[in-house]
Amino acid sequence: MAKIEGLLRLIRPLNCIVMSLAVLVGASLTGLGNLQSINLVFGALTAFTLTGAAMAANDYYDFEIDKINEPNRPIPSGQVSLKASLVITAILTLTGLSFAFMISLYCLIFAMAAWTIMVTYTTIGKRSGLPGNLLVSACVAAPFLFGSLVAVNTVMINILLFASMAFLSNIGREITKGIVDIEGDRQHRIKTLAVVFGSKKAALAATIFFILAVWLSPIPLILDIVSIWYIPFVLVTDVGLLWCSVSILKNPERENSRKIKKTVLFLFIFGLLSFNFGILG
Repeated sequence: MAKIEGLLRLIRPLNCIVMSLAVLVGASLTGLGNLQSINLVFGALTAFTLTGAAMAANDYYDFEIDKINEPNRPIPSGQVSLKASLVITAILTLTGLSFAFMISLYCLIFAMAAWTIMVTYTTIGKRSGLPGNLLVSACVAAPFLFGSLVAVNTVMINILLFASMAFLSNIGREITKGIVDIEGDRQHRIKTLAVVFGSKKAALAATIFFILAVWLSPIPLILDIVSIWYIPFVLVTDVGLLWCSVSILKNPERENSRKIKKTVLFLFIFGLLSFNFGILG
């Protein structure tokens, strides 16, 4: 029988909240006059529930690998059964798609496409290494685009820039995650960059994507689509990503890579704040 604590850990609430915030940021970047509160609520709930469903599905398919890499996770530790993880996946998926449909047909189609990409990553793409990293990062960038769709029923060009920054930085995080999971991935023949080329080269690849994300960050200011309030928050994100780059290059070992992976997730939050505060003033 699943424990409440185990179910919460299974869906990773922090990840769900970050994705919900990304939807709100994407919507807010279309202009405050376009926002409808009920659609924003439905949009945020769509992101929260579908992200939770994806996390649960991921742990279901990763059960054997997690017994090696992450034995304390809910399923291998016995807090949540495999059957319970499938049930929560189904419930959250149907709930999320229902919320998307209540916004518009376009939102439902987009949500279904994003869910299809995530399922493809979980069932097939993960074992492919870098292509799988691209798939999961597309899902991380998708909430920004979805937020625009929620607000104005189309995807605005400027939001593509912010989505690209999220896409690039998350590829770096996924490559770093591959270093953390290298032992279990190697045993299960998952072709991550760390498994195929080793931790040092994988760390270099992760650094390249982190730096590309940082390189894009001044462009919103150059294009005058954000205010000066964007600067302090994006500086925290940029400095943090640069620090992560230096740290992982100096020490591409498993435990340090785990710290970098977690740090980048928190830097995403500052990145979201930079986008959100950037529309003020």
